[in-house]
Amino acid sequence: MLDLRQLRYFVVVAEEEHVGRAAERLHISQSPLSRQIAQLEERLGLILFERTQQRIRLTVDGRTFLTEARALLTHANRLESLGKRLGRGEEGGLCIGYIENAMHANVLPKALSEVRAIRPGVHVALYNLSSADQLEGLRQRSLDVALVSEPPVDDDPDLTCRQLLEDPMLLALPADHPLASIERLTPANLENLDWIGVKSSQSQNPHDDFVAACIRAGFTPEIRLEAAEPYTALGLVAAGLGIAMTQKSLNQSAHPGVVFRELPWLTFTMPLWAAWHRVTLRPLVGTFRMILTGTDADATLAAAPERQTREKTTNSP
Repeated sequence: MLDLRQLRYFVVVAEEEHVGRAAERLHISQSPLSRQIAQLEERLGLILFERTQQRIRLTVDGRTFLTEARALLTHANRLESLGKRLGRGEEGGLCIGYIENAMHANVLPKALSEVRAIRPGVHVALYNLSSADQLEGLRQRSLDVALVSEPPVDDDPDLTCRQLLEDPMLLALPADHPLASIERLTPANLENLDWIGVKSSQSQNPHDDFVAACIRAGFTPEIRLEAAEPYTALGLVAAGLGIAMTQKSLNQSAHPGVVFRELPWLTFTMPLWAAWHRVTLRPLVGTFRMILTGTDADATLAAAPERQTREKTTNSP
């Protein structure tokens, strides 16, 4: 492996064509400089200079080597500069996993907008993945941050997290539905109605959690249709094909043929968590985490186990 210091010495000597002047320019004595050049020639098995008592000159091979040495040193300098900028979080990229709710609730777009405001040149790659796949991506270090519906366990040795959102659910009704004119609905109102379920591939068991919450509230939903994502469900509701539960964050962009009602007695919400690896060296990742959570990343990490236990207990359906 070539020694970059020896290459720098070689370039200066080649430019000065005099060991004494090169030594002065490099702020070292002549003997160590001559020794370094001799060691470089020995390593290469190549004579770089023609030497006389008055001066030294590059050989033909030395001139060819000088061109490549300068190119290599230029690249090394650029690489060093890039590394320092990356260390300060000024450049580099972010690989972010997310579930649909992170978009619907404007959590991810808002955070990305803030990152771009302070790091205009940052490259961001977004990956729409299930929560389980995102957590695996964090372990493999292919993701920097994950936005998931199911957080890692409290004692996970690699990952930690913080809850960002507990999105309440609203009942979506067709605008001409008989229940649309009733402000305060009861569980009895929702018996024997056609329901539209949302079976997202990004969560482990949202369907089962929803049915369990309905049973606890006092009724069993008759799910006649299932949509792959909430916007599709709202379209089906607008068409009069049934009623559905959707996140409150969606009601601003809903179809005009849909009305919403709160059901305070139905304990069903859509949580959103930010998760990341416990060992993260890049400041840019820490900056993005701080923007997402609104807290100091190190403080979040230190307090995570206790907070996670409390939050999971509080938010369990």
